[in-house]
Amino acid sequence: MSNQKPVINLMGPTASGKTALACELYERGGYELISVDSALVYKEMDIGTAKPTKEEQERYPHHLIDIITPLDVYSAAEFVEDACSLIDDIHARDKTPILVGGTMLYFKALLEGFSSNLPSADYEIRAEIERKGEQEGWQAVYDELKSVDALAGEKFKVSDKQRIIRALEVYKITGLPITQLQAEQPKKQPYRYNFHNYALVPDRLELHKRIELRLEKMWDIGFLNEVKYLIEKYDLNENLPAFRSVGYRQAIEFLKNCDFSHESERQMKDKSLFATRQLAKRQYTWLRSLQELHQFNTFLTIKQAQEDLRNLHG
Repeated sequence: MSNQKPVINLMGPTASGKTALACELYERGGYELISVDSALVYKEMDIGTAKPTKEEQERYPHHLIDIITPLDVYSAAEFVEDACSLIDDIHARDKTPILVGGTMLYFKALLEGFSSNLPSADYEIRAEIERKGEQEGWQAVYDELKSVDALAGEKFKVSDKQRIIRALEVYKITGLPITQLQAEQPKKQPYRYNFHNYALVPDRLELHKRIELRLEKMWDIGFLNEVKYLIEKYDLNENLPAFRSVGYRQAIEFLKNCDFSHESERQMKDKSLFATRQLAKRQYTWLRSLQELHQFNTFLTIKQAQEDLRNLHG
């Protein structure tokens, strides 16, 4: 028998106001917040991920924030395991979980399960791998694959470009070797919970303005200094999953080039802005495919959402 206690999924593209809405709902009492964000899991990656401040986290505690270091990998399968455990604990405390975030791969894994172990193509990641092959040579890409999936390295040759791209793409998305996923039997996650799916889906022009303002604020409060600190402390590089987050890749490229001119900085910001807008576009696309979704199409929806959720609980 399925668990009939409600689980609220609060989704939306980046910068749509999800966290603010979740915190408003938390104020009402009876809720706990679970972060659904593949970047917020990393400790010390604060500014570039728009992570709630320490003060905000004390007032509005979020589960699954700051749980690993930037050197670690956190897969969608691990998220599902952790989220289900937290949901059960929260229900045991007679509270309602609100899962809030924009990592649609995590929501997809939670809602649909793993009917296939291999994820769909991510064209941004594929383009990133292809750029490395063109700039550094395919031997460098092949060596990267062997470092994360020795079995695939044995199976493939350096000339097997498409197979290498796919294997690295799968690893960068899931954090797991493609050979391991192929060896495992596909399994379906049971539909265990009474999910209620909500999404902030604002006007795109307004969203683009908010994205630009947020990125400018990040740079103003020291984003580049944060990236420098992380590189020095952890010896980070752009191949680590942590640094695939939008903004970090562009900042690393800027710092590596050692050209700190105003023009180069502007180019970095433009690349970050474009990448963030592309991320939002992919999030919109996935949300449109989701069934049984309650959508709010403006930023001024907190009262509307609160009323909807009040009705949910009777």
